[in-house]
Amino acid sequence: MKTLSDLLAEGVAGRRVLVRADLNVPLDGDKITDDGRVRASVPTIKALADAGARVIVTAHLGRPKGEPDPKFSLAPAAARLGELLGTEVALASDLVGPSATSVVGAVTDGGVVMLENVRFDARETSKVDAERAELAEELASFADAFVSDGFGVVHRKQASVYDVAQKLPAYVGGLVETELGVLRKLTDDLERPYVVVLGGAKVSDKLGVIANLLAKVDRLLIGGGMAYTFLKAQGHEVGTSLLQSDQLDQVKGFLAEAEKRGVELVLPVDVLVTAEFGNVEHEVVATSAIPADKMGLDIGPESRELFASKLADAKTVFWNGPMGVFEIETYAGGTRAVAEALVKSEAFTVVGGGDSAAAVRALGLPEDGFSHISTGGGASLEFLEGKELPGISVLES
Repeated sequence: MKTLSDLLAEGVAGRRVLVRADLNVPLDGDKITDDGRVRASVPTIKALADAGARVIVTAHLGRPKGEPDPKFSLAPAAARLGELLGTEVALASDLVGPSATSVVGAVTDGGVVMLENVRFDARETSKVDAERAELAEELASFADAFVSDGFGVVHRKQASVYDVAQKLPAYVGGLVETELGVLRKLTDDLERPYVVVLGGAKVSDKLGVIANLLAKVDRLLIGGGMAYTFLKAQGHEVGTSLLQSDQLDQVKGFLAEAEKRGVELVLPVDVLVTAEFGNVEHEVVATSAIPADKMGLDIGPESRELFASKLADAKTVFWNGPMGVFEIETYAGGTRAVAEALVKSEAFTVVGGGDSAAAVRALGLPEDGFSHISTGGGASLEFLEGKELPGISVLES
């Protein structure tokens, strides 16, 4: 792949460079609640601007249904990016229409502008190749080169990720290059013991990665909502906890495969249970004694100690998914315990994006306490699952 360094070496002064960034930040109204992805996009954009490029940023936010929706406007992201860069970032009111044409036409050397949410155009996510290619052609008409720097979307075959890379000289951005280097270290050059911690709501979201990891890890720790399907597969009562009954046979297969391969699969031994979701009144019970009328919302104190002990001797750790409903302080203890264990660890530690990265910041933990915090949860998982990432393969070709 050609890299950002290659592009800078070629010279970018006066050239228009289209950068696909990942600015899909969580919002409370029009207020960004976690600007991690905006901050992660700054180095590549700044490097181009400092070198005199005319930078045109394209990105998405949320899941609008292929048409403009004010609540998914990139205005908050443009404002925050401008603050971080120390310069105004003009935002077009459309993607490839009159406003975009005007804004792009007005950008000067070293300037940065942004197009409105690329998913306001249904062609971005179309399954029809010709429709995506049409949008990509319109985006490409704005620029002389393309830089792919949105790692959170490289697993998507979308117009602004895949097709536009076929229309312009294409380069991998610094963020994506770093992410790939980290993930390759997890697959090609890892030190053992290799421990993976998986959490989050649904086991179905991680079926592929679990199947692939069982052949590679030494230890697999399972927490979060997905743990209850594993506990049920072992024959435990899980009450009204999150349960994917249709995945029980698959999970039983994982348990058998782990035993066959000698992989230590660690599940919670106690949990915090409550009568209804969000209720802060709770009790701690063993996972073998969950009441039929209650649900688990976090791993318990014994499980936190157990998980920390299983991380203590690790040399490489990948963590994706919270251990409980961390957004509610009462049920944030399990996630905090895992995060703090990783901060204390001397292992190469990777936080796999998504809710895990948000939790690290929400809990006020030092980001430099981890070797790497990924910006792309889904992309990270698909890479570790062994899948081809379209936004990467198109750069390689």
